[in-house]
Amino acid sequence: MKLTVVGCSGSFPSAESACSSYLVEADGFRLLLDMGNGALGELQRHCGLYDLDAIFLSHLHADHCIDMCGYFVARYYRHEGGRCGPLPVYGPEGTEKRLTTAYEDVPDERSMSEVFDFRTLKSGAFEIGPFQVRTERVSHPVEAYGIRVEHDGRSLAYSGDTGVCAELGALAEGVDLFLCEASFTHGKEDIPDLHLNGREAGECARDGRVGRLVLTHIPPWTDARQNLADARAVYDGPVDLAYAGAVYEV
Repeated sequence: MKLTVVGCSGSFPSAESACSSYLVEADGFRLLLDMGNGALGELQRHCGLYDLDAIFLSHLHADHCIDMCGYFVARYYRHEGGRCGPLPVYGPEGTEKRLTTAYEDVPDERSMSEVFDFRTLKSGAFEIGPFQVRTERVSHPVEAYGIRVEHDGRSLAYSGDTGVCAELGALAEGVDLFLCEASFTHGKEDIPDLHLNGREAGECARDGRVGRLVLTHIPPWTDARQNLADARAVYDGPVDLAYAGAVYEV
């Protein structure tokens, strides 16, 4: 599998990166994990507008899904080649309504579903193209899911947004690459069931015996280097800070 970091900033875009969005590719199939603020523009550096095969939305906070509104415009009003067919979009219950409300001025209440095939996420195992995936609901103020993606004996997990929870540990267990949020700073913020800090991400990677940890979703106001140091203090495997344009062969 090939993983490309399209955007990795938490809460709002930074000067260097759009918000959460990650492209996973294998066997010519392109699965996008989240499409936060600014991600649609950055995505076009890595693939064509109409080359995606499926989208996974971990939850419906704007920094993970709001650029779906712009993507609706690109698919619905395409000038050359006509309107795009429905693209599978896996998201929490109410995804279509949330995006329709955010865009507001859609031609009618079913317009989104003309170009997006909305599929409601639940915890479980299923297939997306060539990928075997498992999703688990994680700890966040809104319905939110982490995902484990496997292909040809290799695996990666993406936390989405979450606090410490057993479900995240289960998704990360033994993966080759763990893409994990680290929004908070150890010893500074302590809000259960909201976000992780760098140390907690490192502990999850250590306990799950993952092959590589990549810290992501770090807001512009958080010291990323401190989070990196905190993760390394408890996990002795390779740890990276995600950055826009980073590519990993998994």
